[in-house]
Amino acid sequence: MTTQSTLPPIATRRPNYSTHHGVTLEDPYAWLRDENWREAMQDSRRLHPQIREYLEAENAYTEAHEASLKPLTEKLVREMRGRIPERESSVPVPDGPWIYTTRFREGGQHPIFCRAPRADDGHETSTREQVLLDGDAEAEGLAYFSLGGVSHSPDHTLLAYAIDTRGAEAFDIHVRRIETGDDLEPAIPNTTGSIEWSAASDVLFYVTLDADHRPNRVWRQAVGAGPETAVCVFEETDPGFFVGLETTQSGAFILINAHDHETSEVWVIPADAPKTAPRVIAPRQTGREYDVEHAGDTFTIITNADGAADYKLVQAPTATPGAEHWQPLVEHEPGRLLLDLVEFADYRVRLERVDALPRIVYTDKRTDAEHTIDFEAAAFSLGIQPGLEFKTTNLRFVYSAPDTPDETYDFDLTTGRRTLRKQRDIPSGYDPDKVRVWRIEATAADGARIPITISAHVDTPLDASAACVLQGYGAYGISEPAAFSSHRLSLIERGVVVATAHVRGGRERGQAWYDAGKLANKTNTFDDFITVAEHLADSGFTRRGRIAALGGSAGGMLVGAVVNKRPDLFGAAVADVPFVDVLNTMLDESLPLTPPEWPEWGNPRDDAEAFETIRGYCPYQNVCAQAYPPILAIAGVSDPRVTYWEPAKWVAKLRAFKTDSNRLLLKTHMGAGHAGLPGRFAALDEVALIYGFILTELGVTVIDEATA
Repeated sequence: MTTQSTLPPIATRRPNYSTHHGVTLEDPYAWLRDENWREAMQDSRRLHPQIREYLEAENAYTEAHEASLKPLTEKLVREMRGRIPERESSVPVPDGPWIYTTRFREGGQHPIFCRAPRADDGHETSTREQVLLDGDAEAEGLAYFSLGGVSHSPDHTLLAYAIDTRGAEAFDIHVRRIETGDDLEPAIPNTTGSIEWSAASDVLFYVTLDADHRPNRVWRQAVGAGPETAVCVFEETDPGFFVGLETTQSGAFILINAHDHETSEVWVIPADAPKTAPRVIAPRQTGREYDVEHAGDTFTIITNADGAADYKLVQAPTATPGAEHWQPLVEHEPGRLLLDLVEFADYRVRLERVDALPRIVYTDKRTDAEHTIDFEAAAFSLGIQPGLEFKTTNLRFVYSAPDTPDETYDFDLTTGRRTLRKQRDIPSGYDPDKVRVWRIEATAADGARIPITISAHVDTPLDASAACVLQGYGAYGISEPAAFSSHRLSLIERGVVVATAHVRGGRERGQAWYDAGKLANKTNTFDDFITVAEHLADSGFTRRGRIAALGGSAGGMLVGAVVNKRPDLFGAAVADVPFVDVLNTMLDESLPLTPPEWPEWGNPRDDAEAFETIRGYCPYQNVCAQAYPPILAIAGVSDPRVTYWEPAKWVAKLRAFKTDSNRLLLKTHMGAGHAGLPGRFAALDEVALIYGFILTELGVTVIDEATA
């Protein structure tokens, strides 16, 4: 293996063959998968020396190329940091006698959690702030630091918080006595970071990970007692199901959710009787999904039962919550996708999506009167922040659009009055009139209408001369929000068109849009992205060969697939923690996500058709001798979602096959995982690398006096 940083590392090819369904696969870079990967995920120093040597050689090669980008990336970091307030606070969140806030100090990387006594008007904070948890102080001296759940007890005397110090998404839970600031010992290790309290504040519930890094057990532990005293109250034995925890808005029930990508099952424990055995709402039924909320003597349930593909609302008595007792509340309406539900004492609020745009609908339960909170932008995003109280008439939500920084509103559900509580500040300045936004559609070969969200500077010519960054995801039913990004201004202000392809595999157009981009239909996701790229070129927003494909995780798979199919369309490609070795991963049931992912991609181990489908599009399997655009791939050794060897193997194979001389770079974080570097400023270095790479490869590199 060549290790000089000025020459691309060439990974050794080692014979490796496996046969499935009569087909023999060759995988000469399989040796990059460390058999000790579980331990290496916790500490990269435990990687096999030859694997570490290769990854470090790739990093050195990337760093050598980064040096040529340094003037641009340093400027990008300054720009992006200039758009982030040094000091920033969240809108206060009331809970009983206290109001809770999160803020950042000047130069601070991590949040500080605070509270103050609630003022007489019930809304504004007093000046007597009390710091509950200082993220910067907790992170001091640690190479990696990420906060998971942070939750105060119902009686406001204790604070539980979860910390990941390795980047592997395995959190240690600590409990702090607020009055003294002292932590109760010992910490609870190897959890998901989710924390729920009993009503009396004397019991914690949490979820631990198994040996394969899957969340599978729920524990009950008395506050202050050691983990050895904890009682397992729920264990998931199916490796295809993950387990999660939450509490109803009413605070009355702890919810245990066991699920894969098409089936769910919810168990409940009364928060005021935490030693009660969990009770199932409705036993799992393949293909049936449901989520539970609570108010009074009923459970309210979002479900796709009985063919409600885009979900409906039903309700059932808390005493008899089984599916046979579900009564319709909001009927299923094809094309109206129900996304979220919050039950307050007198109001029910739901978030839904129609024609690729979200909206909020609320109902006065005393009168059954229903109202919609409307917005007029061409494309926008909405998020509900339900707060910490049940008996309230206040709904908080966050609105943003590609040209509108986040706006946090309090909405009075009784009067319909909307109050702006906070607008995201851009300290270096921002003029929304300088940004134009479009929502257009491209038509796929089969007639599907693919939404596209586009942003560009008002002075950017639409004559096919502009460079374009096109991003996409298209998996798990996750929809790409049409939200504001201050970072993207560094592209837009340089005349780059920024576009999002809302491809099939997400739920922008409901469940059918998701179903049309998964399993046997997965290639629609990639074909949609290519269709959008061509449509943008044909419409004058850009031209072929001057488009950068950008995606992360499953979106990185999308990038890998489209550069195999149509490399001529793209002038650059960035694949962040890309899921590019789909076939080998889905054949390996020992990996954390494999069994839970079979409903999404198919089970190629047992299903010959699924094997052929995945083999047909898997980026790693389909690398071939052709010219590829410049490519930047990013990985993390601690990543439990997309293991580091997927991008490493992909890059190694690309080096062996590609016929061009374009840059091919791999950057592997040796001490971070799927989310990359933690901290609000540290992460800017990686964004700057991505943008610097794209701008350089697309020829948008001028640093003049106007932008210096």
